[in-house]
Amino acid sequence: MEGEASVNKLHTQIEIKPQGQEPPPPYSSVVDNSEMDIQPEGKLPFFKSRYRQRASDTWLISLLVILHLVAFITTTLFNYFSTGSVFFQPLSENPLLGPSASTLDKVGALRRAFLVQNHLNWRFFVCPWLHAGIIHFAINISCMIFIGIHLERDYGPLRIGVIYLLSAFFGSLVCSLFVRNNPVVTSSGALFGLLGTMLSGLIRNWKVYSSKGAALAALITVLVTNFLLGLLPYIDNFANIGAFISGLLLGFVLLLTPQIRQMSKNKAGLFECGVKHSKSTIKLKQKLALDRPILRSISLVLFVILLSGCLVALFLGIDIKHYCGWCRFIDCIPYKRWSCNDGPNTCEIMKSNSEMTLTCLYNGNTRVFPFTNISQARINDLCAMIC
Repeated sequence: MEGEASVNKLHTQIEIKPQGQEPPPPYSSVVDNSEMDIQPEGKLPFFKSRYRQRASDTWLISLLVILHLVAFITTTLFNYFSTGSVFFQPLSENPLLGPSASTLDKVGALRRAFLVQNHLNWRFFVCPWLHAGIIHFAINISCMIFIGIHLERDYGPLRIGVIYLLSAFFGSLVCSLFVRNNPVVTSSGALFGLLGTMLSGLIRNWKVYSSKGAALAALITVLVTNFLLGLLPYIDNFANIGAFISGLLLGFVLLLTPQIRQMSKNKAGLFECGVKHSKSTIKLKQKLALDRPILRSISLVLFVILLSGCLVALFLGIDIKHYCGWCRFIDCIPYKRWSCNDGPNTCEIMKSNSEMTLTCLYNGNTRVFPFTNISQARINDLCAMIC
């Protein structure tokens, strides 16, 4: 009996062990971690997965948003005290629902007369923080957050901050070569610099990312939306074009290959880096880890040449629009609801006790306003509106 019991007990143990043992998964965590640890920690993929993200990864973009908000509130207050009644001008005067032209002049907008006659070069550093209206502010800041957060998480605040500031300044330089005698702001230029950086990151690391079509679609959508917005008055599209080129070149110079952290191998969303796991993954990582000195050197030389050329052209007072008659349509499309007129606006003024009548001597348009006690700068705004 004891022998039979021991046999049954042993038989029972043998039956239980196979049931409790599970086959190893095809992608074990040990193997996956060893692959992921080939590259150093702390480096992020281009479109970082939302897995293990920290709020501190986006302090730069948060700071930039605050600075833009402060600048916009300051501009709005300037407009209120200048007009004495409203924070934003009507759409008939500013189609972006923003301040008047004279207010933009006061807070630092670019204008041909300021750069050539008065040499107010401080405007190059102030203009990139100004917005033409609440519509411009909402679209520009939303797109900057959408693109900038992921770039900062992937490449770090230092590189993205340098690219942002240099692109903003370069965009203002390009704007100065095309600017007309109407005030313009260049805050969208820094956004276009980030878009150029995003494109350079995709090109540099094309084999690493999945969902490249979705990423390009997002880039093109943001780019086209803001370029069309630049066809309205007070926004300069030449600054956008210059900043985009700057961001593209600086991206090739400053960006590194994104480093891969632990994440699900099936992540493949637009902002989730779906790295393709295969037998050649290790070779691909080692190949991408190599620096690209030729690409960096060529991009840096091109950027320095363009920057130097713009500075020389600025000091010489070159106005490219004199050599390019159709360039004005890239910056502002004429429409019956706003004016793209670049010539001097002269109006005949007739005042009564409670009304003021302005007649444009250029086209004969007449408008009666129910006030008389306004500044000369405000009269010039109204004259430009009806002309």
